[in-house]
Amino acid sequence: MSTELDRGTLLTGLARAAIARALDATCGEAPAPPERADWLSEPGAVFVTLTQDGELRGCIGSLEAHRPLAVDLEENARAAALRDPRFPPLTAAELPRTRVEVSILSRAEPMRFKDEQDALGQLRPGVDGVILEYGWHRATFLPQVWEQLPEPWQFMAHLKRKAGLSADFWSDEVKLSRYTVEKYQEGEHAHA
Repeated sequence: MSTELDRGTLLTGLARAAIARALDATCGEAPAPPERADWLSEPGAVFVTLTQDGELRGCIGSLEAHRPLAVDLEENARAAALRDPRFPPLTAAELPRTRVEVSILSRAEPMRFKDEQDALGQLRPGVDGVILEYGWHRATFLPQVWEQLPEPWQFMAHLKRKAGLSADFWSDEVKLSRYTVEKYQEGEHAHA
């Protein structure tokens, strides 16, 4: 049976190995899945975040569980490294100094609110990941973003901008959902 540390080591190792294979690089062996890693075959929604020197270098993920966790993890790891439109593709030379973080998302729950102030008052800084939807505009921030944007109004303003809306935009047709994550960073214990 694996411990939480083993789970995080396994997930980040699988993500790094998927990136290394995509880059045709050799950066060590991925850990072998534990004998009873049935949970890797269960549906899961995963975000893979890459950083270098504490700065974002790529982040891609799934908001809903639609394929086995291991498949979602590996696909999103490759996408974060090679297809995040905000960054050029990662190179093999960059991989050793790139830190991998894996976030497993809970099911998103729709929020009910009267207006923006009500919605802001319901947000749990440091806990909630938020999905904003308005027409064809859609964006999400993982709970980790609260570290840079600790105030709910700030968090929401940046989320609206990420969705292609103005920071002060609001409409009764805005939909918000929230989720939590199990977060694993290379060399660290899990955070819920």
